[in-house]
Amino acid sequence: VQLVESGGGLVQPGGSLRLSCATSGFTFRNYVMSWYRQAPAKERALVASISTGGSTNYVDSVKGRFTISRDNVKNTVYLQMNSLRPEDTAVYYCEGRNTWSYWGQGTQVTVSS
Repeated sequence: VQLVESGGGLVQPGGSLRLSCATSGFTFRNYVMSWYRQAPAKERALVASISTGGSTNYVDSVKGRFTISRDNVKNTVYLQMNSLRPEDTAVYYCEGRNTWSYWGQGTQVTVSS
């Protein structure tokens, strides 16, 4: 099983990034996919999730700014992040969850001028 995040980096406040999480080794379409983030000295927290049927949920702080989506052909989940703020700075992780839970290694997002 592999989950590989990419797309992180340094961006100015108000900017955008698109994170990708490419997966393999499990039946992607049967898994709820989520993005979590962990800021320094804070616990890992859920950002957004997407069900097998495409229903989405977001934490209040990112509603209207972030969009989660999935491609069941490419076995990839995305997180489009717009209007980024310094408080969005964190390591972002993707998770696939069904009976088992699988995690990626994370990608750093830094929002700073």
